[in-house]
Amino acid sequence: MQIWIDADACPGVIKEILYRACERKQVALILVANQPLKVPPSSLIRTVQVPSGFDVADNYIVQHMATGDLVITGDIPLAAEVIDAQGHALNPRGDFYSKENIKQRLTMRNFMEELRSTGQVSGGPPPLNHSDRQIFANALDRFLAKQAR
Repeated sequence: MQIWIDADACPGVIKEILYRACERKQVALILVANQPLKVPPSSLIRTVQVPSGFDVADNYIVQHMATGDLVITGDIPLAAEVIDAQGHALNPRGDFYSKENIKQRLTMRNFMEELRSTGQVSGGPPPLNHSDRQIFANALDRFLAKQAR
């Protein structure tokens, strides 16, 4: 099992949690982005820089991940593809996407996108706070503990 990060939009504090977890659990971590990334020196952590473009990083992750891999992303369409490929998807707020909830989340995402395009709603989710980081770290730890069994 490997952990993939949709790194262009992943908050730095979440990446830091992931760096520590991959070292602690000895799990490979791959960050995919369309820009160069600075990561701690580790044989377990690597970066992949893809060309700029719509969904280029997402497509790379889906094409290279294996069944059972974990993908960290806030991108709901990417999460849906990961689930279809029999992977696991966790967002930076600590919520797992699943076969049971992904369709509802896609529908809500599309509805909110429509409201934003008409100007009825503006902005996005609030910035991550300490509680969000803790929820993410706990969800990640529980997932990695299950994988170790």
